Amino acid sequence: MKTININGQLIDFSTPRVMGIVNITPDSFFSGSRTEAAHEIIERCARIIGDGGTIIDVGAQSTSPVSRFLDAKEETERLMPALKLIRNEFPDTILSVDTFYADVAKAAVEEYGVNIINDISGGQIDDRMFPVVAQLNVPYILMHMRGTPQTMQQFTHYDNFMEDILYYFSERKAKLNQLGVSDVIIDPGFGFSKTISQNYELMAYLKYFHIFEEPIMVGISRKSMIYKLLGTTPEESLNGTSVLNAVALLSGADILRVHDVKEAVECVKIIENVGFDS
Repeated sequence: MKTININGQLIDFSTPRVMGIVNITPDSFFSGSRTEAAHEIIERCARIIGDGGTIIDVGAQSTSPVSRFLDAKEETERLMPALKLIRNEFPDTILSVDTFYADVAKAAVEEYGVNIINDISGGQIDDRMFPVVAQLNVPYILMHMRGTPQTMQQFTHYDNFMEDILYYFSERKAKLNQLGVSDVIIDPGFGFSKTISQNYELMAYLKYFHIFEEPIMVGISRKSMIYKLLGTTPEESLNGTSVLNAVALLSGADILRVHDVKEAVECVKIIENVGFDS
């Protein structure tokens, strides 16, 4: 059984878990996920928990290709007040922070008891991230991306798409393990440095990631792989999101990172009751 250790407590994935997204940003690609005012942040978190989410992922930097790139100082100024609010209101909730800066990760864990670091860059934007995560002794979400959010779509050429991505995870995970990081969550990086067709190929071969024997997180919520394929908008992409979440669960996904928690929890419940062997 796959598990992660959070403050000495083993969290298992015998039932897949749903992670709810909280964006402390004015420019997230999905307008319905933006929360900046204190009451909006608290209401959003309360809804995530009430709808069955067991992890809250908080980010202050939009990862859309057209977003503005924040430095660590500005990200910290946006993020820390929100983390303080959330930790005070929901002290027992598992909190994840979405950052690629080591200093932001360190402050979030040490000052507000954040439990998981979610780094979309896989330690490539800030080369201090891996040693800092090892020092903090918290689970780390390792995602595949090339470049930065602003440049990632310039890097969609692969010699061998799946082999290149699997090698990336093998190499990065080995570095983490050598530093003493034993709780690693694999995120294939849907929408990052990938074309629409590559995203669907990645979903088709999601089972390949079980070779790492780590929990697998899938984040496809309302992304362009859905709305560009269907010719719609992020706001019209809930149905497509649910379809792909179901496909991911059938391939053994352990965590769904989503904007719409209630619908994702329903996906988990239905797939579990159908009883397919992933």
